Amino acid sequence: MNTDLNSEKDLSEEDIKNRYITPALNKAGWENDSFRMEAFTDGRIIVQGKQKFRRKGKRADYVLFAGRNLPIAVIEAKKADLSPSAGISQAIEYAQMLDVHFAFSSNGSAFRFHNLETGEETELSMDEFPSPEKLLSLHRGIHNLSNEEQRIVDEPYYYNIGTHDPRYYQRIAINRTVEAVAKGRKRLLLVMATGTGKTYTAFQIIHRLHTSGKCKKILYLADRNNLIDQTIQQDFAPFKKILTKVKHKEADSSFEIYMSLYGQWVDEEATKQPYEEFSKDFFDLIVVDECHRGSVREDSEWRKILEYFSPAIQLGLTATPKAVDGANNIDYFCTENDGKPIYIYSIDQGIDDGFLAPYRVTRSFLSIDLEGWIPEPGEKDLYDNLIEQRHFARTDMGRKLAVETRRAVVARRINAKLRELGRMTKTIIFCPDQDEAQAMRDLLVELNQDMVRVDPRYVMRITSDDKIGKQQLDNFIDADEKYPTIVTTSELLTTGADCKTVGLLVFDKEVSSMTSFKQMVGRGTRVNEKHGKLSFEILDFRNVCSKFNDPGYISIVDAEGKVKKNKGGDDDPPPPIEPPVDPPSGPRKYRIRGKEVTISHEIIQFLGADGKLKTESIRDYTKKAIKGRYATMHDFLKRWNDAERKQVIVEELKNSEEPVMIEAVLEANPTLADKDLFDIILHIAFDQKPLTRKERAENVKKRNYLAKYEGKAREVLSALLDKYQDRGILELENDEIFEIPPFNLMGSPKKIVSFFGGAAAYDKAIHELEDELYKEAV
Repeated sequence: MNTDLNSEKDLSEEDIKNRYITPALNKAGWENDSFRMEAFTDGRIIVQGKQKFRRKGKRADYVLFAGRNLPIAVIEAKKADLSPSAGISQAIEYAQMLDVHFAFSSNGSAFRFHNLETGEETELSMDEFPSPEKLLSLHRGIHNLSNEEQRIVDEPYYYNIGTHDPRYYQRIAINRTVEAVAKGRKRLLLVMATGTGKTYTAFQIIHRLHTSGKCKKILYLADRNNLIDQTIQQDFAPFKKILTKVKHKEADSSFEIYMSLYGQWVDEEATKQPYEEFSKDFFDLIVVDECHRGSVREDSEWRKILEYFSPAIQLGLTATPKAVDGANNIDYFCTENDGKPIYIYSIDQGIDDGFLAPYRVTRSFLSIDLEGWIPEPGEKDLYDNLIEQRHFARTDMGRKLAVETRRAVVARRINAKLRELGRMTKTIIFCPDQDEAQAMRDLLVELNQDMVRVDPRYVMRITSDDKIGKQQLDNFIDADEKYPTIVTTSELLTTGADCKTVGLLVFDKEVSSMTSFKQMVGRGTRVNEKHGKLSFEILDFRNVCSKFNDPGYISIVDAEGKVKKNKGGDDDPPPPIEPPVDPPSGPRKYRIRGKEVTISHEIIQFLGADGKLKTESIRDYTKKAIKGRYATMHDFLKRWNDAERKQVIVEELKNSEEPVMIEAVLEANPTLADKDLFDIILHIAFDQKPLTRKERAENVKKRNYLAKYEGKAREVLSALLDKYQDRGILELENDEIFEIPPFNLMGSPKKIVSFFGGAAAYDKAIHELEDELYKEAV
């Protein structure tokens, strides 16, 4: 036991680190540049109403590295008055997240060591911390690589001026993939949610395998031209000298990295396919981007490409793994790993870590969709076509039946939502087909003539048959470009478009596929703090968002880590060989004016801290959350009275398991605007009748409380009471209050404090004033 600690029980964790843990690491041979405090998540974004804030991210006190991107141990520090093992559970949790084998905890008197591989846990003295050589030896013993395999794994990441270190999950994906390839794996699958950097991850994998000499010829396959161009210009720019884009179904064999659409390797009219111009072992590595989109369907032409180049290592990338008979990328890519992807980073994990944006859902139910529509016998549409005598359901709307009154209601509701969010909010509207996308574009232009006058690109249709619209896709994706602002589409933007600032997704098309649904939601999940994009909204006219409650959305793996088999009917149709086009309008679509259509009802849901959609009101949620923190009114009153500064209570509520934002409560309950924080909490959580701030201030004055003070001191307290009446209790604690009238006219902060006889006396006067304000507390 370090005897110095017996008299230093009040040392902070930082003191423990600086005085005891860091010196112990240095003594064991760890240089200061081989360990660092690692803030490895950004902190979940919490949204309540229009209010947003970030929780604190996860931060390990120490992460020990055996190389720049090879973490091998985590250490958690605790105060001296706790046991050495007090932080071991947290260290284990962080070690699991960071994919390392060794976890340590220390209070400065000893280390607790846990080996996650063996389950062994022991206590070590401060002089017994393992050296870098010993920990690295233990690490390598677990991985059991040959010399050649180790050489490949040791190949460093690409770094240059302007490059960044990978996020923790990208590092795991890269390291696991490189090691698996080094060990001889030929088929691998990486599952990473949209917006989490699959392309950057693929770049680092390719760089390390190429530079190490393991993979000299590499093919990168995608199904959309904009994905290829975007990748070449951005993440793959360092490959410029050795990279070529395959065009006109011809490839120059002198290059080393080939970027290509699938269609460049297939010619349906040729007797000999373009891929047959190359030997089967020409490529060492094939990376299949968006591999959920049909590339592994057993009957697809794309599958033939992969089978022809079967000697190559094949790595599939997807946000949405599929396990459907006949189109199973799990079976194809995971045969060597017992049906498991090499790594999974889900959308829920991304949102929880704060790397992806949370969402709020408005489900809007239309009268005609709920009731359906049956034509009168002999009724004709607006084009004089005799309408089929049958019941038209919601699934027919926009596909078999175009109803003008329905279109108008949808357009007006979208417009109202945009006025709520801000009219320059980038928006994608998913329509049933290209005709409906055009009709919705026209209606929104009519409703926003003032905005269209400024720039006609304010509303645009971007579909596969619209050349002018497609030319604007890059501008829509560009976060720095304001226009186009609102885009109507059918299929073209469902996947692959890297739209970092989309703030509103509108579903007015049926979506049967869970894979497609996840891809469409992914258009909004990117975070862009520079442009204020921290969350997004979904406006759903088709009840598509019921899929959020589907077990297949909530969790994509079973208890063994295998991807769950998708339900029947959840398969995507295989896209065509050339860049995909939107589906046709159908053999026939009737168009009618239609009777009055109304919004029958709406359900507003927000994403809770547990990752599930909540349908309760902010008021009900807040009541439950506050009582989760303070079980009884007595508990709250005690905490209130004990708190030196009431801002601490605001922070406690914000950082609770179920966070509470007082600003959001006021936004949802405007009648509480003149109430104090204290009264708002008592009223919402414990059903107490609230007093206004004015009533509390007047009660203090009626009791003539200020009479105990004289002169300038009384003048200061009277002015503080007025500020309380205007702004609330937190204003009294605001250190900047002395910079505004009337306090800045009374003198400097030091002079104002002197009116009370010093800082201690001033603080005492403020606390007594607060006590007096809350004498009416129950």
